[in-house]
Amino acid sequence: MPLVPSNYRPPFPFRNGHFSTIYSGVFRKVNGLTQTRERLHLPDGDFLDLDWSESVLPTKKLVILLHGLEGDAQRHYITGSAKRLNLKNYDACAVNFRGCSGEPNLLYRSYHSGATEDLIAVITHVLETKAYDSIYLKGYSLGGNLIMKYLGEGNEIPKEIKAAVTVSVPCDLKDACDQLLQSKNVLYSARFKKHLLGKLRLKQKQFPERITEEKIKGIVTLKDFDDAYTATAHGYKDAYDYYEKCSCQQFLMSINIPSLILNAKNDSFLGSKCYPYHEAEYNPKLHLEVPAFGGHVGFWGKKNISYSESRALEFFSLH
Repeated sequence: MPLVPSNYRPPFPFRNGHFSTIYSGVFRKVNGLTQTRERLHLPDGDFLDLDWSESVLPTKKLVILLHGLEGDAQRHYITGSAKRLNLKNYDACAVNFRGCSGEPNLLYRSYHSGATEDLIAVITHVLETKAYDSIYLKGYSLGGNLIMKYLGEGNEIPKEIKAAVTVSVPCDLKDACDQLLQSKNVLYSARFKKHLLGKLRLKQKQFPERITEEKIKGIVTLKDFDDAYTATAHGYKDAYDYYEKCSCQQFLMSINIPSLILNAKNDSFLGSKCYPYHEAEYNPKLHLEVPAFGGHVGFWGKKNISYSESRALEFFSLH
């Protein structure tokens, strides 16, 4: 019954979910990490940019890091993870999803919560070109959903993959979207929408015949964006079809490598369906930790080491 008790008790200001979320996303700074970029050319003619950082000592261990919606491999939750992992004898490969590395991707499609084919391409590339014997997966928010979907949807998981840690995971995408549409999250949803529409404008220049001005003007909410672009660009009927087919919740019972979901109880992005108590109770490989505090990708920690970074290292060391 891997329902994991949590000992995360931050100081007073960080017990507020919004304060924790905003501090981590806006004010936290991570310095002293050196990354080297590699371009991975994909079978469909597109590309991913991978930002590598190395352990202080030679190692056979690698962590693949996946960011969240409209993030990238330079977000401080990614660089903080990579820096901490490097100090503890892990190399890190931080993936920039399609269109997230500072350069538009080449195809009409982009990234989304269920695009496990891109994670498979990264893992295949690593196994074919590197000599790691232990590979771990760590993902935040959208990236966490993608990892859990990959592990449970029936893919052949390479023996080198030992464990996974995911943080602030929207296990039910419709439930998470419903939360983001509420007034409590209006500032977050407005920021996401601004960035997404900016990228859609670039897509319009690349593919003017596929994105009309009328369609863009009709996008009022994040769900509208998923109806107008995410779903249609990636082969789904509409936003709800996309949410239903790409939510990792339905795949959690099939996960068979040690996996941890770390979702704060006061995460305003997550509704009740995003906390898979039942699945963790009945799948011995799935561990669920629900601290009272942490916000969305928050989890402040001492010495600029977040609780999620320390917790991931602890979990990886056991496997």
